[in-house]
Amino acid sequence: MSVALTADTSHGRLFWAFADCANVTRRYLTHFLRQPVTIAWQLGFPIISVLLYGFVFGEAMKVPGGGDDGDYKQFLMPGMFVMTMAFGFMNTAMAVVTDASKGVIDRFRSMPMAPSAVASGRGVADLVVACAELAILALTALAIGWRSSAGFLDTALAFGLLLFLRFSLIWVGVFLGLVVPTPEAAGGLYAVAFPLTMISSVFVAPSLMPGWLAPVAAWNPVSSTGTATRELFGNPGAGGGSWVEQHALLMAVVWPVVISLVFLPLAVRKFKQLSR
Repeated sequence: MSVALTADTSHGRLFWAFADCANVTRRYLTHFLRQPVTIAWQLGFPIISVLLYGFVFGEAMKVPGGGDDGDYKQFLMPGMFVMTMAFGFMNTAMAVVTDASKGVIDRFRSMPMAPSAVASGRGVADLVVACAELAILALTALAIGWRSSAGFLDTALAFGLLLFLRFSLIWVGVFLGLVVPTPEAAGGLYAVAFPLTMISSVFVAPSLMPGWLAPVAAWNPVSSTGTATRELFGNPGAGGGSWVEQHALLMAVVWPVVISLVFLPLAVRKFKQLSR
C-alpha cells in the first residue's frame, strides 16, 4: 500500500504567514538567549547610561518648570526610555545584516515560507526584547528615585507609546540591515543613530537650545514621544511653545504610524528582491 504525500491545504495563506512568523520569532529569541555577551550589552547599556547621565550630569542640568534638587532625574528618565527604544533599530540592523552575511536569509529564501515572515518574525522578537529592556530600565529608574505621578492608565499608555516607537523603528532596522553589505558597514549606522537621539528632548528641552536648532529637535519623532511620556508620567519638562510640542501626544502616534507605513513595505520588498 502506498501513501501519497500532499501539501497541507486545510489552512489559508494568512494562517501560514502567522505560523511562519511564530517559527522565525522563536528562532531569533532562542539565538538571542544563547548569546550572553549580546544580552549583557543590550540590557546593561541602558542601566549604565542612566547612572552616567543621571549622576554625572544631573547636578548641572536645569529643567524648565522645575528647580528642586532631583528634578533632572524626573526629566531624564522618560528621555532615557525613549533613547533606549530609539537605539534599538541599530541592534535590529546589525542582527539582520549578520544573518545575511552568514547565509541564514538565503536559507530562509529557499524554504516554502511566507516572504513576510523574516521581517515580521524579526519585528516580534525585537519587540519582546524591547519589553525586557524597558522593564529593566524602569526598575533602575525606580531605584534611583524616579516616579510616575500619574495613574495606572496614563503610565501604561506612556509605556505603550515607547513600545510603539520601537515597533516602528524596527522596520527601519530591518530595511537598513538588508541594504548594508556587511556587519562592519552596519557599524557606520551609528552616525545616523546618535543625531537622531541627541538632537532631541532626551537630555535637554528644545527651548534651551540655540534658536536654529530648537525646531529641529522639537520636530524629531524621538522628542514627540519623550514629551508625550513626560506629560503622561507627570514629570517636569513636558510641553513647550511650538505646535508640535503642544500636540506631543498626537505626534507620538502619528510619527510611528508614518515610519511604519514607509519602512515596513520597503523591508518586505527588499527581502523579496534579494532572490532576483
